[in-house]
Amino acid sequence: VQLVESGGGLVQPGGSLRLSCAASGFTFSRYGMSWYRRAPGKERELVALQPSGGAGTNYAESVKGRFTISRDNTKSTMYLQMNDLKREDTAVYYCNVRIWGAVHWGQGTQVTVSS
Repeated sequence: VQLVESGGGLVQPGGSLRLSCAASGFTFSRYGMSWYRRAPGKERELVALQPSGGAGTNYAESVKGRFTISRDNTKSTMYLQMNDLKREDTAVYYCNVRIWGAVHWGQGTQVTVSS
């Protein structure tokens, strides 16, 4: 199983970024996927999750209405569209999949929101 995040960077408050998570080594369409983040000095927290079928997507309260999780099963890729970014969104963002009880993480991509 391999998960590779990309798309992070430095953005001003109010700006947008789209993160990608390219997956390999498993049948992507069969599994729900999640985005987590870890801000400096804080615990890792769930940002958004999407079941394999797409329905039942959930978001952290802090990102509702601003972030959108999606997936392209033909490309084995998950996305996180982040709009109206705030300084408190600064964190390393990770994608995650649980397969047969084992949790797999990518290496993370840094998002910094600063003027």
